[in-house]
Amino acid sequence: MGDVSKKNSLPLVISCLLMAALFALSASFQFNDPDWYFWIPLYATASIVNLVNSVEEAPNSRTRKMAKFALLLGLSLFIKVGIEGFVRGINGFWSLDLRDRISREKFGSALVIISMLLFLENSYDPNRRIYPTRIAKYGMPILVGVAYGISFFFFAFQHNEMRF
Repeated sequence: MGDVSKKNSLPLVISCLLMAALFALSASFQFNDPDWYFWIPLYATASIVNLVNSVEEAPNSRTRKMAKFALLLGLSLFIKVGIEGFVRGINGFWSLDLRDRISREKFGSALVIISMLLFLENSYDPNRRIYPTRIAKYGMPILVGVAYGISFFFFAFQHNEMRF
């Protein structure tokens, strides 16, 4: 039997680096937000976790704790903006109309939630690094495609019509 490499796969490394860049960019956009103190820690933590995931063979317990923190914060903020959108009657729960602040915040927190769930799924068992499940293997590249695709469409075609 051949030696099984414990290195991260190239698609996972690229996906984690792209998500880390997206979350870092998202954190930098939050400085003019009235509730920046929620969103900057969320996006910064998610960026760090993805950056560490791209270079570490087996993430340590500190990284998993950071991922759990980002997951809980992301869930809390997703619920917060969901309730805020419902109370204000701004848009539907599954709306992807990114011209509205509520939809953008919901989309961002959902990306963090999914990214952290995929990280925790992949890092829970050391054998999953060598023999990943399908969701761990294909989840991050799919998430990158969705995140960058929707973001590109928004900034290319709807950015001038943003509502705050």
